Amino acid sequence: MEILQGVWEVIENIFLNSGYAYFFTADGGWKNLIMLLISFIFLYLGIKKGFEPLLMVPIAFGMLLANIPAANLAVQYHDLDGFRDLLASRGAFEGATPGLMDFLYFGVKAGIYPPLIFLGIGAMTDFSPLIANPKSFLLGAAAQFGIFLTYVGAIWLGFTPAQAGSIAIIGGADGPTAIFVTSMLSPELLGTIAVAAYSYMALVPLIQPPIMKALTTKKERSVVMETLRPVSKLEKILFPIMVTVIVSLLLPDAASLVGMLMLGNLLKESGQTERIAKAAQNELMNIITIMLGVSVGATTSAETFLNWNTIKIVILGLVAFCLGTASGVLFGKLMYIFSKGKVNPLIGSAGVSAVPMAARVSQKVGQKENPSNFLLMHAMGPNVSGVIGSAVAAGILITLLK
Repeated sequence: MEILQGVWEVIENIFLNSGYAYFFTADGGWKNLIMLLISFIFLYLGIKKGFEPLLMVPIAFGMLLANIPAANLAVQYHDLDGFRDLLASRGAFEGATPGLMDFLYFGVKAGIYPPLIFLGIGAMTDFSPLIANPKSFLLGAAAQFGIFLTYVGAIWLGFTPAQAGSIAIIGGADGPTAIFVTSMLSPELLGTIAVAAYSYMALVPLIQPPIMKALTTKKERSVVMETLRPVSKLEKILFPIMVTVIVSLLLPDAASLVGMLMLGNLLKESGQTERIAKAAQNELMNIITIMLGVSVGATTSAETFLNWNTIKIVILGLVAFCLGTASGVLFGKLMYIFSKGKVNPLIGSAGVSAVPMAARVSQKVGQKENPSNFLLMHAMGPNVSGVIGSAVAAGILITLLK
C-alpha cells in the first residue's frame, strides 16, 4: 500500500505541476483552452483550406505555443524598452523569465522582419505592367482610401489614434505592412491585427467578387483592354531606384519598407545579381517567414486576445478591406468614363496589395462576363501599385501618429 500511495503521490504531483491542471483552475485556465481551440481552427484553415498557409500555419502554431500553460512561450515584452530592461537585468524582468519567443519577437518590434519580407516580395515581383501603364498608380492609391476612412471609424469606437492607425492599415491587405505599423504604434494589438490581416488576405476570392459585381455593370465588366506595351530593361532598372528616392525623401518612415521592396526588385531586374535575388526569393524569405509568423502568433495570449477589442478589430478590419476594394473599383469606373470605355473598372479592385491574388480575382470575374477577356496583366499594375501604396500609407500613419 505504501508503494501504491507513493506512486499515486508522484503521479498527482506531476499532474498538479503540468499545464493540464491549469485548465481546471479558477483564474482563467478556460481562456487558454479556448485559445488552443482557435489555434486548431487556424491550422485547419491554413493546411486543409490553403488560406495563406505560409504565414497562417506558423502564426497558428505560435498561438498554440503561447497558450500552453507554464511553457513560458508567450511574448512578454511588447516594446523595445522591455528588451532593454531585460538585457540590463540579465534575464530577470518583473519576476518573469524571458522565453524563446521574446528573442524571436525582437525582429518584429525592431522593424527587421517586415522589410526583409518586402525584400523577398520585390525579388519576386514584375513591375512591368505598372511601368507600361503608369495610370495604374492612381488605382493603387484609390484603394488606400479604405485605410483612412476606417481610421475615423476606429476613433469613433474609442480606440486611441495610434491604435486606430494600426487597425486601419488592415485595409491595405498587406500582412507585413500591418505588422510593421502595429509594432511601431500599438504592439499590444499585434497578434489580433496580424491574424485579421492575413485572414482577410486569404479570403480575397470570397470577399471581393460580390463588391465588384455590386458596383459595376455587365457592360463594364466585359470591357476588353488593349495589350500593354513592351517595357525596356532600362525602364525596369530605373524604376526601383526612382521610386526609392522619391518616396523615401517624401516619407522617411516608409523608407525601410519601400527601400527593401525596390532593392529586391532591382536585384531581380539588374541581370547581374541573380544568385542573391534567388536567395531573397527563397532561403531568406522562408527563414524570415517562419520567425515572423511564429513570434507574431506568440503574442496572442489569452489575456491579450480574448476581449471585446478583438471583436471590434476583426469587424473594423473587414470594413477597411471592403472599403479599399470598393474605392478601387469606383475609381476604376471613373477611368472607364474618362477613357470612353477603354478601362475595365474591375482592375481597380486589385489596388489592394494582396499580390497576386487580387489580380487573379479581377481576371476571374472579368472572364466570367466575357470568356475572351484577359485582365490579369492589366490588374497586376494596380496590384503592385497597391503594395507601394500601402507602404506609403504606413509611412504617413507612422509619421503622424508615432
